[in-house]
Amino acid sequence: MSIQTAFALPAALNDAGKLDESFAGTGKTQVYFPGSTSSMANGVAIDSAGRLLIAAKVGTPGGSRFGLARLLEDGSADLAFGQQGSVISQFEPGFEAMAGKVLLLADGRILVAGLHYESAHRTLPAFALFNQQGKPVQSFGNNGRCVVRLPGNLSQGVRDAWLPPGVPGAEACDVYVQDNGRILLLANHHFELADHVGVLVRLHPDGSLDDTFNGRGFVLVRHLLMNTWLSSLLVQPDGRILVGGSINFPEEGLLARYHSDGSLDDSFAVDGFMSFMAQGRHAQVSQIVQQHNGDLQCVGSSRDPMQCMALKVHSNGRPDIHCNGGQPQLLEIGRSGCQWTAAQVLADGSVLTVGATVGGIEADFILARYLPGGQLDGSFGNGVGWVRTRLSRGPDTATSLAVQSDGNIVVGGYSLDGNHRAIVTRYLG
Repeated sequence: MSIQTAFALPAALNDAGKLDESFAGTGKTQVYFPGSTSSMANGVAIDSAGRLLIAAKVGTPGGSRFGLARLLEDGSADLAFGQQGSVISQFEPGFEAMAGKVLLLADGRILVAGLHYESAHRTLPAFALFNQQGKPVQSFGNNGRCVVRLPGNLSQGVRDAWLPPGVPGAEACDVYVQDNGRILLLANHHFELADHVGVLVRLHPDGSLDDTFNGRGFVLVRHLLMNTWLSSLLVQPDGRILVGGSINFPEEGLLARYHSDGSLDDSFAVDGFMSFMAQGRHAQVSQIVQQHNGDLQCVGSSRDPMQCMALKVHSNGRPDIHCNGGQPQLLEIGRSGCQWTAAQVLADGSVLTVGATVGGIEADFILARYLPGGQLDGSFGNGVGWVRTRLSRGPDTATSLAVQSDGNIVVGGYSLDGNHRAIVTRYLG
């Protein structure tokens, strides 16, 4: 068993994990969306010129919109992009929206993935494609935008109207663009109260449904007829597709793997599925990443209490018994709970992960680095492997990260200080 409790930091040993004060002068910057009333950064990416792209949910006097902003490498707004550095829009006129992910395509175009709010209670996955100047690519979908509708309303999900920001909830969003330009995405279909099924969808590069995938363009992901929830998508180098999230209620962590044609890979774990608890506690997977040797690292959180969770798994879906005896590692930071929300593998096989503590003004950014073997890296974060950063007088939530070419770490998220404000920070790597 491995549960680590931490409340105070020892004296600094090195600079890895410190805020980079050369970024925007303080190590952090607010992402501005002109005319907005609030903003929450949900995704961050870095383009070939080192500029930062931010996907956000933006509040306006007319309701929620998706937002896309570009910052220069030093954290200042790139005023040559969109309107004064950002784009605020809808996937369809007259409807609310949010952006959850931003991806750079091989040709430099920018793909935004998010949710189209079909009503006060229902969502549909949606995309928008932009050129490098922030203008819609008209050949994609309908004038640069695409709302994904499946037969039987199977892509229809539930709008998150009650969970506090930062707690994994109904508006999970993940997407992957394959080398051939096809787009894989996740959805969670809501049948009725506490009854969900995950949906794995593939689109052609123009946004139309790819019916060569599983014969109809999508796969229903459901394990043992249990309530199934998806939050993470990973395509392995051999083309096989991993999804992660949770099953049952209260939740158990879930991994499943499919072949590139959409058929279940029954060689993975047990008949294609792996479910687990975190040392007897309920668990949820927020993201899966793959290390260079093929091993998988799952990050997320336990429940009751909520603690940061990390689990190392071999490529065949079997837990790595050399890392914490094959059991999830739990990390306690603060007094009221914490969770990992996103992760990225580094060139040396180490894994960076970000998230937040929870609980009112106690909610802060947290950032950690795990060694290739799965243990916290003692050379990072004042010798304990993690750092905790308070950015405002209110709750702060980290949602996403990206690594610059010099190894420095960009983290996106938001602070609540009156209204939610999209924030980007940079840490020394």
